[in-house]
Amino acid sequence: MERLIISSLRQSAGKTSLIIGLAKALNMKMGYMKPFGERFLYKKKRLWDYDAALISRIFNLEDGPEELSIGFHHLQMFYSLNRESTKEKLLETFHRVSEDKEIVFVEAGKDFSYGTSVYLDASTLTADMDGQMILVISGDENTVADDIAFLADRLPVDQEHFKGVVINKVMNVSDFTDSYLPIIEKMGVPLLGIIPYCPELTYLTTEFLANRILAKVLTGESALHRQIRDIVVGSIGTEAAIQNGLFDDRHKALIVSGDRSDMILSAIEAGIAAVILTNNIIPSSATISRAEAMGVPLLLVPTDTHTTARQVDSIEALPTVNDTGKIAVIEKMVRNNIDLQRIAGAKPK
Repeated sequence: MERLIISSLRQSAGKTSLIIGLAKALNMKMGYMKPFGERFLYKKKRLWDYDAALISRIFNLEDGPEELSIGFHHLQMFYSLNRESTKEKLLETFHRVSEDKEIVFVEAGKDFSYGTSVYLDASTLTADMDGQMILVISGDENTVADDIAFLADRLPVDQEHFKGVVINKVMNVSDFTDSYLPIIEKMGVPLLGIIPYCPELTYLTTEFLANRILAKVLTGESALHRQIRDIVVGSIGTEAAIQNGLFDDRHKALIVSGDRSDMILSAIEAGIAAVILTNNIIPSSATISRAEAMGVPLLLVPTDTHTTARQVDSIEALPTVNDTGKIAVIEKMVRNNIDLQRIAGAKPK
């Protein structure tokens, strides 16, 4: 059975998407766990990790998302577990999720050092589980070269436990291959594949956005599948916003205080993808009725406009279980660009 620890040197490199693509392309009986959860979701008074919930639902895993992580908060882990008890709980969870499986994906934390103080970083996971690490590397060309050079000089695990690197989100694969591949090959770091940048994978659905910012959906629940490609902030006058074409694209979401009824109505009439209402201010009943009639989701959040905009800007665009198109794109990109035989030890089914 293959035990793959999927990690990255930096945040938002694409670990979860790689796992989805590999699991789909290999079509093997798979298990999954994310020992140290950090993309929190609160559902029915229970805490779990978004990535774990997503993988569990896409692949209909027997274990629920709350059973795929052993901890979420550093302080809680400090006071409840020590080195040995953490390892014991880790292996107990692993044995449960790996029963009768051909391959198990273990997703490490948001970056390479995350979880070190509680013994759940990528290197410790690899050692404790006797697995093989795959590192996902992304960024501009120079960042990728620097990260791989760093690995070549300071490989965090021994060669026996290191499967290789996947370079993700490359803007121009042909140029990158011509310019950087000879340099990377000289470094001696095993390269499993180069995945091109895909704009479609950077788009959000309204449902995903609402979940990530913990918004209350006031209207438009049937339109939560709408795609969001751009975010605009309602910091100017309504007339100026219209003149500047702020609402011309139906794939935009507007972040605006709930008392800006004129701007909210203009966005609704333009058929915008969603309106995020800040400061916990609910607009007039007439505005809500119009949004309902037009099928535009109104998402209410307690934070101010500036804070909400920063929060939205930091969100990584992950698929939802209903994003069948995006999931199919991820599978195709992994199948076409990754050496699956080297990863799984067998040809994909």
